[in-house]
Amino acid sequence: MKTKGILFSSILTLVVLSSCKKEIKTEASVKTYPNLAKAEWFIGEWGNKSAEGELTERWKKENDSVYLGESYFVVGQNDTVFAEQVRLEETNGKLSYTVTVPGQNQELPVSFEMTSATENQIVFENPQHDYPNKIIYNLVAKDSLIAEISGLKKGKPNTERFVMKKR
Repeated sequence: MKTKGILFSSILTLVVLSSCKKEIKTEASVKTYPNLAKAEWFIGEWGNKSAEGELTERWKKENDSVYLGESYFVVGQNDTVFAEQVRLEETNGKLSYTVTVPGQNQELPVSFEMTSATENQIVFENPQHDYPNKIIYNLVAKDSLIAEISGLKKGKPNTERFVMKKR
């Protein structure tokens, strides 16, 4: 009988202690995207008007790992002569700049991988793509950037620069 009393007391003590135990919850680890964060200055609308037409580039955050961009060039009031959709996505620590241009590359997306990044510059490259095979974004000031594409165009080295102001 004494053994039953000791056993009952021990079990009761364990139950009481375990019910009083403070529950410690661990939050699920928050996934961060440090490479995408380097491009946070892309977000917003950028543009440039010239005698040739108006260039507009818009970027928005879709979610924690993806920014969506679109660029288009309009001549006159409403003649869009160039347009593209861009997906900037970080997956497994790699940042990809994937662009789709209507009427080019059989409507298939082309990806460029980030090869370097600083506070004011991000470089994307795809050596297998004909033109461009390098895309560089330079933040000149908080309200201005230069986007540059380069590679071989018709067999000759070519570079195009697009100066834009934040709107």
